[in-house]
Amino acid sequence: MEKNETVNKKPYNKYVPIFILAVVMMWMKTYLIQKTQFKLNVDGPLQEFLLFLNPLGSALLLLSLSLFFKGTRKYISLLVIYIGMSVFLYANAVYYRFFSDFLTLPTLFQTQNFGDLGGSVATLIQPTDLFFFVDVLVVGYLVFSKRVKKESRNIRTKAVIPVITMALAISFFNLALAEGDRPQLLTRGFDRNYIVKYLGMYNYALYDTVETLKSSSQRVLADSDEVTEVLNYTKSNHAAPNEEYFGKAEGMNVVYLHLESIQTFLMNYELNGEEVTPFLNSLTEEKNTMYFDNFFHQTAQGKTADAEFMLDNSLFGLSKGSAFITKGDNTYQSAPAILKDKGYTSAVFHGNNGTFWNRSEIYKSFGYDHFFDIESYTGLTEKDMAEYGVMDKPFYDQSADLLQTLPEPFYTKFIPVTHHFPYNMDQDLATIEKGTTGDPSVDNYFQTARYADEALEQFFAELEQSGLADNTMIVMYGDHYGISSNHNKAMEQVLSKEITPVENAKLQRVPLFIHVPGMEGGINHTYGGQIDLLPTVMHLLGVETQDNIQLGTDLLSEEHEELVTFRNGDYVSPEIYSLGDAFYNAETGLPIEEDQLEQAKDLQGQGNYELYLSDQVVNGDLLRFYTPEGFKPITPADYNYQNNPTLEVEEVEEVDEIKEIKKIDEIKEVEERKEAKEIE
Repeated sequence: MEKNETVNKKPYNKYVPIFILAVVMMWMKTYLIQKTQFKLNVDGPLQEFLLFLNPLGSALLLLSLSLFFKGTRKYISLLVIYIGMSVFLYANAVYYRFFSDFLTLPTLFQTQNFGDLGGSVATLIQPTDLFFFVDVLVVGYLVFSKRVKKESRNIRTKAVIPVITMALAISFFNLALAEGDRPQLLTRGFDRNYIVKYLGMYNYALYDTVETLKSSSQRVLADSDEVTEVLNYTKSNHAAPNEEYFGKAEGMNVVYLHLESIQTFLMNYELNGEEVTPFLNSLTEEKNTMYFDNFFHQTAQGKTADAEFMLDNSLFGLSKGSAFITKGDNTYQSAPAILKDKGYTSAVFHGNNGTFWNRSEIYKSFGYDHFFDIESYTGLTEKDMAEYGVMDKPFYDQSADLLQTLPEPFYTKFIPVTHHFPYNMDQDLATIEKGTTGDPSVDNYFQTARYADEALEQFFAELEQSGLADNTMIVMYGDHYGISSNHNKAMEQVLSKEITPVENAKLQRVPLFIHVPGMEGGINHTYGGQIDLLPTVMHLLGVETQDNIQLGTDLLSEEHEELVTFRNGDYVSPEIYSLGDAFYNAETGLPIEEDQLEQAKDLQGQGNYELYLSDQVVNGDLLRFYTPEGFKPITPADYNYQNNPTLEVEEVEEVDEIKEIKKIDEIKEVEERKEAKEIE
């Protein structure tokens, strides 16, 4: 009886130990590559655990495909899959060394990237790269060595299903933990570094493929006739420029200063009897500066990226996710491209990673000549760094020097990061006390806002010292809310009033300053939004926009319609606020009268139609079907941000010396004035 049982018992499949070894080696290898080859900024034990865990599910799932092959072919298939995964890892490591980014499906078809990479292959490949493939040799030996007896029996399907189920369970557990630490990780998709850090290289590749295919299908189905409908609308709703302001800044440099998370309620707000933003407050009274106090952000999930997208294109961001991420390869007719024919050099300055919000790619589609990301800022200490990059003061200090390397006239944008949620700050750098609401986000908000205000004052002084201020238009815009509606209880303490739906809508106001030397300033109460900035700035520069597809209108035009549509379909206007399913009187905050209902619905219909048209343009990439007369289309392959102008040590010392001389001259001038007064 015992003998029969022994005969009937099936021997253990010899393929299983090799399969398990391959899975473990690929798991450990992927973890080590993610840990050592990429700058993923892993923070805390949970993120470290996720980085360690995320390759396991993918390795188990992909290598388990070999279990479906019959006979000894499963060994060959295991090796082929293993080599493919290894090559994918290595290709990303090499690509990252040059571009500080990961391979995406679109980049595989952008041969110009490989051309740029090819010239530097010799320097990119390192002797230690051999270790990337040591494990491949181990698997190859196990597959081809005659000393290792091969198992010709097939793996039963019933045995494969539990393996795949385990792989999927690990991956979903990984995703659940990741979403807990970084909500909306996949829906917002704001940085490929985050996807890799939380989900791993292989899941990132799957995510990128799905998003690319979705985007491509929308683009493929687009018809060239669709652009005609959009063009007819923008031409018929074009607001002619105001003759008083048209060309007021013609030929001047343009400097956009991004006011991260600054909301209008901060203007002239006092905390414990002290102004939170004294410098910004002073600009509301500056003779050449116009301040708009009814200017609203119109961002959605893309937040900062949405704001940039609107001000450069006068098109709405997407209702879900970010156009910066999913539409980076579209055709655009952005501000840098429009001004290129006018002789302008364009650049963006940002103290964070270039991959964040896919800036290093989409800026090429916009036509920006230069992009100075965190790699351009040197000699930084730990105190110079905020959670999302370089602190504002050292950022502006180095940016001011880099700015002087650009030929004039220039169109530039500066994106600081210190005043960013959760508004944590070294208390040694704080110059104002925290709030006292008991809500940490609200209480901390005032300290980082003050720091950002001081940094702006510093940058203005540096523009003066460099001599650029006299020929530069400065546009400062708030990008999105800093305090969300989740904190309205604390905000009621800050504002000393109830936050009703209308008051909450008014909290979506962000500052807009337009400073033009020689232009009469003042406070402007016009209702407008970020989508209106491009035509406003173009008209101030003396550039007509009637032939461009832009859904915003010039804020200074007498024909500007004061309707601000939000991405969710709500809107605000001087008379009516449409919020959710209700319409409110803008002044009283109460529901509107019956006789205003038709007007309210007409405005709602107009706003929704503009959102529809914008989505048609962006999702269908319709601008590829239309080129305004005199406009030269952008070729992203022409741009390489590795070749940005840089400051050598001698130049930095020279700039510092010039600054020091100017400071000494200013001190002498002040002393001479004092002496003159004493004599009087």
